Amino acid sequence: MVYLVHDLIYQTANHTPDVDALSYQGQKKSYQELASEIEQLAAGLLSAGLGRGERLAVYLEKRLETVSTLFAANAAGGVFVPVNPLLKPEQVGYIMADCNVRILVTSTERLKLLAEVLPSCHDLHTVIIIDNKTGVTEIAGVNILSWAALHSVRTTKKPNRVIDGDMAAILYTSGSTGKPKGVVLSHRNIVTGAKSVAQYLGNRSDDRILSVLPLSFDYGLSQLTTAFHVGATNVLMNYLLPRDIVRTVEKENISGLAAVPPLWIQLAQLNWEKAQSLRYITNSGGAMPRATLDLLTKALPRTRIFLMYGLTEAFRSTYLPPEEIERRPDSIGQAIPNAEILVLREDGSHCVPGEPGELVHRGALVSMGYWNDTDKTAACFKPIIAHQNGLTIPELAVWSGDTVRMDEEGFLYFIGRRDEMIKTSGYRVSPTEIEEIVYATEKVGETVALGVPHPVLGQAILVIATPREGTSLNAEELMTACKQRLPAYMLPSYIDIRKDSLPRSPNGKIDRKKLFQEMQNQFMENNT
Repeated sequence: MVYLVHDLIYQTANHTPDVDALSYQGQKKSYQELASEIEQLAAGLLSAGLGRGERLAVYLEKRLETVSTLFAANAAGGVFVPVNPLLKPEQVGYIMADCNVRILVTSTERLKLLAEVLPSCHDLHTVIIIDNKTGVTEIAGVNILSWAALHSVRTTKKPNRVIDGDMAAILYTSGSTGKPKGVVLSHRNIVTGAKSVAQYLGNRSDDRILSVLPLSFDYGLSQLTTAFHVGATNVLMNYLLPRDIVRTVEKENISGLAAVPPLWIQLAQLNWEKAQSLRYITNSGGAMPRATLDLLTKALPRTRIFLMYGLTEAFRSTYLPPEEIERRPDSIGQAIPNAEILVLREDGSHCVPGEPGELVHRGALVSMGYWNDTDKTAACFKPIIAHQNGLTIPELAVWSGDTVRMDEEGFLYFIGRRDEMIKTSGYRVSPTEIEEIVYATEKVGETVALGVPHPVLGQAILVIATPREGTSLNAEELMTACKQRLPAYMLPSYIDIRKDSLPRSPNGKIDRKKLFQEMQNQFMENNT
């Protein structure tokens, strides 16, 4: 019986040790090899001082070392924090400081990028360099180890004991205001999610799953865990162009592929004639446009298509069975195995079929809350009334903030978000985080970041700004400043510089709704 995340690999290594667990750029690692490396790395991490529940961050692209380090952190009794490789140093530094990272695993080049932010990460005591290059800049108070040194450790120290209710990972996702939030996942959350997804996707040991999404994204991490649960092979890929994905599907005989809507929109335009090995594809992170769905159905006639809905706070909530797509292509489906999805009014009572309400998720996938943020945790993780059944201990569920409706047959339909989050290229982006970067130029008086509908991105990011008194400001220099401090997916598609103050609502705040209406019309006119 598997209870802990790393046991997903150990169990398969015991049954089918010679099967490939990972493949990356021609390199292969069997389940036995991966299990042995995880055990060795765990010993090295224990020797380096990783304590029970302490955080280890991995700031790397997808590669063999990335995967083995994540699972080794759990095997040692620690917690892994996968950091999106697209993030800029300031954002990486914030994440590491926020969750008190003790050990960082990265490359020589990436460590150089972090030189200015690491001194603010006061809990960091060790950096592990995976490429063993020389000339690494020293960091005061930080021990720098090579990958080879980690593999040479011999210790009798036993891994820290953990149970399935303990922390396993912290995944950072943007909040509606301010900096990213760290969603804390237990071993139980991750293992249950792997079993549930593998069940409805029908994953099996002969699957070859292509991993193109970031491992810092719960949807991307799921490609690993579902594969390991059934003993399948995960093919890691850091693609440059969408057509590279199609070629890899053909070359590697891929049977499973997951992507977000903006990527599916691009992939649907390509020629799949020689890449017909896909048994299934999945979509999450936003609604797939009907035109894209039709193109994929035509291009991949033997491929099952799963449309899904999820949120990091509960990993995955619903899926639409492929046989239902033709009847209800706009539905986000029904609850995944071992989860219950409720549609509730503000008072916690149940909505009737067709009545809009908040999507509330209950079950073993409900995460442990937000790291070091009791207020936001209390706002999202709240007790439900309907399922107490006389118990005196309240049950916490995730209140998503998303408005949905349920039809008479129990299928759910997404209506909209109640907050101001921007969902672009499959990412949830905080407007405030972008605004803080714009304000940091010290040339801006007022600014607002908005998301407006876009046929490819889902939403395009627009920035409205006024010049600070006594300064000049133009869109080009503001975009340059954004490029220096924001990853590509957070860059604005359009910047509007205004001379006058931004409109106010009756309570004195900037009127975002009015600006949204103005900018939506203006953006559409400029792009037609």
